[in-house]
Amino acid sequence: MPCGYVIDKERRLVRSTCSGHLTFADAKAHQDKLSKDPDFVPDFNQLLDLTGVTSLDISTEEAKMIARGTLFFSPPSRRAWVASDPLVFGMARLVEAYREMAGAREEFRVFYDRAEALRWIGTDGDVG
Repeated sequence: MPCGYVIDKERRLVRSTCSGHLTFADAKAHQDKLSKDPDFVPDFNQLLDLTGVTSLDISTEEAKMIARGTLFFSPPSRRAWVASDPLVFGMARLVEAYREMAGAREEFRVFYDRAEALRWIGTDGDVG
């Protein structure tokens, strides 16, 4: 599976990564697994690293479903998605817009730069 995560309880941070060919099914499976993980706390922050994604198979309608599927995070959570490819970055921004329309309450931003994303989350140092 091209997506995985680690829950860092000490930093109150979910470190998610996706790589390779990313499909809607992969993204949905990641959401489902994370939301049901007994170690997950809704106000933890998230760093989702998409820099390893080489291609996407996600339609705009599926992007809406991804946006609605991430509503299990809550304030004061901050969620930073990092993408280096312009197409992946654009899809992440589309998810961001759909989340806002769906009434998401946590803070969410998409970044090109991982260090900037970590600063915005408020996490210092190397997080793996």
